[in-house]
Amino acid sequence: MSHQEPPGPLAPTLEALRRCTVAVDLGAARTRVYVRGGGLVVDEPSVAAVDVRTGALIAVGASAEHMAGRTPDHIRVVRPVAAGVVVDVGMAQRMLRHILGNKLGRRRLRLMLRGMRTLRAAVCMPHGSEPTARRAATETLLGLGAKQVELVDTLLAAAVGCGLPVEQPEATMIVVCGAGTTHVAILSLGAIVAAETVAVGGDAIDRAVVAHLRNEHELILPSHGVRPLHRRLSGPAGAPDTIEVQGRDVVSGLARTVAVGTDGLRQAMHAPLTAVRDAITGVLRHSPPDLVADLADRGIMLAGGSAHMPGLDHMLRHAMGIPVHTAPHPDTVAVRGLGALIEGQVRAIPLDPLAEV
Repeated sequence: MSHQEPPGPLAPTLEALRRCTVAVDLGAARTRVYVRGGGLVVDEPSVAAVDVRTGALIAVGASAEHMAGRTPDHIRVVRPVAAGVVVDVGMAQRMLRHILGNKLGRRRLRLMLRGMRTLRAAVCMPHGSEPTARRAATETLLGLGAKQVELVDTLLAAAVGCGLPVEQPEATMIVVCGAGTTHVAILSLGAIVAAETVAVGGDAIDRAVVAHLRNEHELILPSHGVRPLHRRLSGPAGAPDTIEVQGRDVVSGLARTVAVGTDGLRQAMHAPLTAVRDAITGVLRHSPPDLVADLADRGIMLAGGSAHMPGLDHMLRHAMGIPVHTAPHPDTVAVRGLGALIEGQVRAIPLDPLAEV
């Protein structure tokens, strides 16, 4: 295995990033890989299925995710990444290698990994990551053949991917909503001025929906049945309406269909969403007044795989009194921003030192 110095800060220079060949976003929900000159080549669930008797890898990505809740006792579905942090380095390496092999082909993967031995990989890391988390991400890519790994704050990468003018001396505010966490930040001059992280994301909303259906309707919802409700509820709250939900009856254990009021579902989701609102308020409170004033017209940008959490944008507009926008393709902004950095599409960030004249 290759070695490098212990993980450093999450703000490498643009020159270092431009020497990278791949950009990786290891998310709790999905893993994405961008190859310089090739664009986004991998976008798969961060899931693996393992035979616990032999340790053999049964499936990865979408195939493994489909097995969740449907496997016999000897097959375990695992997620080697939690809240954007690699919690099982060995399994993350196996998952990445198989996903890349399936997407790129084994021969092309070998050629790419051989090239990485003299080049670098860039990886998104959640804001405020501990040194152990940074080391785990570094070891994951080193194990695949990278010689050097550059770590970039997900907030900065996502802001670049949204097309925000992060290099300008004015405020941009981004809220990156993931599966397990939500990160909030104000950026200016290529750096994070103030930021906060809350342990609320799409998974918390899912749990709130499941608890509501169980407590109010005595219905157990299957794991794959929550996200379709998100899409049905993504519009603004209006007149009372109902949605037919299929699940299992708590008492009889039989399949049952229930007409559920959308107002009740939105109310159940409201409590977790208030934590996101409070985090935004805290970041604004700890930012210079001039930067906060910049946001009156520009507003807040929502990004991340859970940016479309039902009611989030409406609640923030009402609470903050400023515009709230959702990035196009919000789930891939971080890896696309990291890709723009390694492609050299970002020409200057003031944090890079100026050459002496």
